[in-house]
Amino acid sequence: MTYEEYLDEVTTLLTEKYDLIDAAAIKHVMRAQAADFFTLHDDHPELRTQENAVLDAKKIFEQKNKSRPEAFHGRTKTPGK
Repeated sequence: MTYEEYLDEVTTLLTEKYDLIDAAAIKHVMRAQAADFFTLHDDHPELRTQENAVLDAKKIFEQKNKSRPEAFHGRTKTPGK
C-alpha cells in the first residue's frame, strides 16, 4: 500500500478497534507523523503491511495521552540533558 493508504489504515484501525471518532484518530495519526513516527514507513514500503498497521495503531493509542513526541518512539530523556 502507498504511504497515504498506510496512514489511512492506521487511522481506520484507531476508529474501529479503539472507538475513537474520526477527528480524534486523524489528530493522533497526524501528531505521530509530526513526531517522525512514520519516517521509516515512508522510506521502506515493505513496512506498510496490515500487521504493522495494527501494531502502529496500538502504539499510537497507548501513547495518545502523552504530550511529548518522543513518547511515540519509547525514548526517555535524562533530566538535565
